[in-house]
Amino acid sequence: MSEQHPAVNPDFTSPWWLPDGHSQTLWRRFVSHAPLLRRRQRVELADGDFIDLDWMEAAPVPALPIVFLLHGLCGSSASPYILSLQHQLHSHGYTSLAMNFRGCSGEINRLARAYHSGCTEDVEELYQTLRVQTGGRPMAFAGFSLGGNVLLKWLSEIGRRDDVLLGVAVSAPFSLAFCSGAMNSGLGRAYGSYFRRRLVRDVEDKRAHFRASARHDQLQKLEGLGDLQRLRTLWEFDDQVTAPLHGFNGAEHYYSTCSSGPALHAIQTPVQLIQSANDPIIPAVSLPRPGQLPGHVRLHLTGSGGHVGFTCAGQPLWLEQRILAAIKTCHG
Repeated sequence: MSEQHPAVNPDFTSPWWLPDGHSQTLWRRFVSHAPLLRRRQRVELADGDFIDLDWMEAAPVPALPIVFLLHGLCGSSASPYILSLQHQLHSHGYTSLAMNFRGCSGEINRLARAYHSGCTEDVEELYQTLRVQTGGRPMAFAGFSLGGNVLLKWLSEIGRRDDVLLGVAVSAPFSLAFCSGAMNSGLGRAYGSYFRRRLVRDVEDKRAHFRASARHDQLQKLEGLGDLQRLRTLWEFDDQVTAPLHGFNGAEHYYSTCSSGPALHAIQTPVQLIQSANDPIIPAVSLPRPGQLPGHVRLHLTGSGGHVGFTCAGQPLWLEQRILAAIKTCHG
């Protein structure tokens, strides 16, 4: 394994009761967290839609950056990894906000479109809104899985901005095609099936909502997608739903356009990548090699940890501590 992945870091050891990538991945979903006292903010978007943010506010310290969090596919600001990180950030004096991608906050969004692995325009609009709202206070960003891919793509597009101090991407799918393929074979089919069912249900719920609310213009776009029950894989969903709803010519065009791997060289912001070599969703072949990365983009690759799992023996908050350490080094 170390020969294939020269960047594997020995500082992470899975506990005996989480012996593989699947158990690490699933365990994270079942860890409970105390409710957080958060404030919800609705941001109205230029296209008539909205995005909800959930703020966990600490005492204002101008020298500390606000931390902007992006969740993964079929997740939300209520995902366990988001709640845990916001709790830890707050305990260390950081104010954080968790973005809910369109349609993920518990309320159906207003347009037929939703979110996808390259929806950087939404991050940019939120950044510009928050920049004005906070008086230009510096920001650090952390994205998980799909959210990590969106974050990396956005960073590759914006160049260097003095108030964007850091990006942390956890379990980012650098190659969407490889990841889609991994979820269509072997045990990976269980993940692909889960995501496909959730995504199909979301579209069906939105269709019903638009029928009831007489949103005929948006309903027509969803009805044009046809019978979603015929779809059998995540690739088919992306080919027949994600791509046409968001302006791509099929799954291959969507995957090639939105994969973050080819964009890493264009990033000018300091970035910490946190990945696991036994991630059941992200094939090892898609991981960048250290020599392929700019000096300010650092890869922390563990031998185990699963997909957004990273429960370490003796350090259950290993992931949160790694992210906190990266954030603390990005400001004076």
